[in-house]
Amino acid sequence: MHDLGLVGGTFDRLHAGHRALIKRGLSECTSLEIWLTSDSIAQAKDPRCESWSVRGQNILDFLEGSARVSLHVLEDSDGPAPWHQSATAILCTRETRAACDRINSERNQNGLPDLEIIVVQHLNAHDGNLISSSRIRSGEISIDGESWLPSGLGDFDFLMTKEVESNLKDPFGRLIEGPEENPEFAMRLVLEEIFGKPGPVIAVGDVTVKTLQDLGNPADIALIDERTKREFWAEAAEIDNSNYDFILECQNPAGRLSKSLFQCCKDAVDSWMNEKKSTIIRVDGEEDLAPLLLHPLAPLGAVVLYGQPGKGVVIRYTGFDSKNRCRNLLTAMIQE
Repeated sequence: MHDLGLVGGTFDRLHAGHRALIKRGLSECTSLEIWLTSDSIAQAKDPRCESWSVRGQNILDFLEGSARVSLHVLEDSDGPAPWHQSATAILCTRETRAACDRINSERNQNGLPDLEIIVVQHLNAHDGNLISSSRIRSGEISIDGESWLPSGLGDFDFLMTKEVESNLKDPFGRLIEGPEENPEFAMRLVLEEIFGKPGPVIAVGDVTVKTLQDLGNPADIALIDERTKREFWAEAAEIDNSNYDFILECQNPAGRLSKSLFQCCKDAVDSWMNEKKSTIIRVDGEEDLAPLLLHPLAPLGAVVLYGQPGKGVVIRYTGFDSKNRCRNLLTAMIQE
């Protein structure tokens, strides 16, 4: 048993792999120093990374305030490890083993003994691939490595039930109010709020898509069905396909989420994630239930917008709460 061990990393979106690493450290060491990368380093890696204080609090919450662990700010790649005189062990994963070997070489040059290197194995997600913070931020998996998508999506149509319908009566997000005759008023407020956010911006509904276009800020992903309030909308003809890198078409009858709509939404999100390419999806039928697919598919921080007739624009950021709610609602639907 070591008196003191060192652990370093970003520890963003504290996940099952992080928890296993910390548990292993506490099983091998009486005390642990956990060195969390500074906000400047974490934000340079990905602006969606949580702040140092949030990451640290997540660890403390997991440990229920254990006195055996102390948290510190890591300002460079090695922290105090090359010159730390009290530590006798350092924990790492397979990918960071080489860095620990280098640290021991530096310790030898400083006249200090080697740290015992304790290598902790990664954990796999539901798909057999590694659980990682980057996969969590990209929206692929939960912090426990689970899928946000219920089984059957892509293989079956999902049909509305009374239970799901009752849960969708209230706006799924925050309403930005504005007059119906001037949709640009509310949308300008939305654009001010989301400026500089990582995106993508996903617009569902013809009025929402056209309003963004008219303000010179086309959505990254747009879904339209040439209707508003379930009535044909002539102004939909003014929506310009040339604003988008890809044009996809699908059929989606009212009251369901079709296989083809799911595939279009998945392709659109993948195109933005992999290449930052934009997509417009033209739906033969209705697109109003599409957010139930888009939140589970989208990366954390995505912005999903849709209009609420007579009231304004509803905005909802993709996060664990929206992903979990949509997964639950999808699970409650009927597969056909």
